[in-house]
Amino acid sequence: MTLYYTLVFVLLVAEMSIFGMLIVPLPYSAKRKLFTFISESPIVAKFQYGMKITFIFILILFIDSVNRVYAVQMELSKTKKSSNPGMMEGSGRMEVQARKFYSQRNMYLCGFTLFLSLILNRTYVMILDTLRLEEKVKRYEGDPKASGKDSKRLDQAGEAGEIGKLKNIIAQKDKELQAMKSQSEGLSREYNNLGDQMTTKDGTPKKDK
Repeated sequence: MTLYYTLVFVLLVAEMSIFGMLIVPLPYSAKRKLFTFISESPIVAKFQYGMKITFIFILILFIDSVNRVYAVQMELSKTKKSSNPGMMEGSGRMEVQARKFYSQRNMYLCGFTLFLSLILNRTYVMILDTLRLEEKVKRYEGDPKASGKDSKRLDQAGEAGEIGKLKNIIAQKDKELQAMKSQSEGLSREYNNLGDQMTTKDGTPKKDK
């Protein structure tokens, strides 16, 4: 296995370990502190940014491995259809089969690494949303521990995700609606002023001189 595929395998093992840590049942307070630290740590943010770039390279490796698998498969099919069946005997057949095996292995390795990265991201978001909902339930129940700094940080971390994006979109739409209302009121005033100028006091239209 080449160096970059070895690094991909190491990353896959790391993702499996992180996924196992995420699904391990922990006490609520410990889980809240852990995810608060992950959401606010600048080191973790830089690490996540670097991992996004790494996954782009892994996607390139995945596409390359798919092309290699397709090329080897086409080579096998052409050899089987050729007039000389002896070409698929001995060391030549073993060499083609080995290239097919390595190409498929690299394809599965990169594919599972990318797929597990999506699962990790979604699992993290779901756990964060669950913690926020549990925090709200504890507030409704009157738990004094649910109004601390960690709960506020979890709310801010949740707003930084999908819910925060939706709130920003709604706020922007509200601003646009207010601007349209102000424009409509201005046009209505101008229309009324123009109507007053075009009519006389007794309600009859003014005649042009």
